[in-house]
Amino acid sequence: MLWWETWPAAYPPIAAATGTGYAAGLDDFGAFMTTFDEREQGFERKFALDQELEFKATARRNRLLGEWAAGLMGLATVEEYARAVVKSDFEQPGDEDVFRKVFEDLKGSGVSATEGEVRMKMAELLAQAREQIKAGE
Repeated sequence: MLWWETWPAAYPPIAAATGTGYAAGLDDFGAFMTTFDEREQGFERKFALDQELEFKATARRNRLLGEWAAGLMGLATVEEYARAVVKSDFEQPGDEDVFRKVFEDLKGSGVSATEGEVRMKMAELLAQAREQIKAGE
């Protein structure tokens, strides 16, 4: 008899033992993979949380940018314009749609702002929004 022919009988798999395996919520590898699975799930939860926080920070940055631009343009409806800027972010992935809207609106209203100034303000407000989100504001 060859050694591998006796393997299953001599050493039953972990999943076949009472209280382990699928009955105990473990996968095919038993308790050895549980730690890795938990770690993987932890990383996935952290990634999801980070993405959610970044989404909130970007939306807040867009609102703050809209309020800043509305102030420069002298608009009476600051909140309405800020909402329009936030909505403009959903047109395309990335920040270019927000930049384009704010920059063109500033140019159209006669405010002399360069591309660099608007982009710097966007970066500054994103950092500010991230800090506000972390602080729980």
